[in-house]
Amino acid sequence: MIIKVTKAARKKLLVALPAIIVLLATGCADPNAITDQNTSIENRNWSYANTIKNDVKIDDASIPYNIYINLRVTGDYRYSNIFVLLRRNGPGLNSLTRFELKLAEPDGRWLGTGSGNLYSYQVPVITNYKFPAKGTYHFQIEQNMRDNPLHEVSDVGLRVEKAPGK
Repeated sequence: MIIKVTKAARKKLLVALPAIIVLLATGCADPNAITDQNTSIENRNWSYANTIKNDVKIDDASIPYNIYINLRVTGDYRYSNIFVLLRRNGPGLNSLTRFELKLAEPDGRWLGTGSGNLYSYQVPVITNYKFPAKGTYHFQIEQNMRDNPLHEVSDVGLRVEKAPGK
């Protein structure tokens, strides 16, 4: 079935498209998210020196938060996991923690959501965490695998959200 679109209909769609995009972007925003940002990895080669940095402003230290690491790898990524270092610095906090993120089943099936040859992950690494005080906290994510650079990592990021129901 072929649907013909008139010039007038195309013109109306082009005029309305920016407004539709703005409505979708603002209407789908998660009210619990404090930050949810990803950084592209140049040439999909994540080196030790390429530390992913995010600043997060915490306005209420009395409620718990969940912290996630966002990751996208291609289907050509060689491993079923990835080790990362997460540094957290801010008022009353100076911490370094190593996390292992499981990316695939033993049989090789990817655990992330796939789109083409790209697999996305949002892995909770710290849940129901209460920050020591209000203020700005500095997060740094560093790859901690033996390979340097680590190939086929497309994006890395951080999500901090208010714990649901809080």
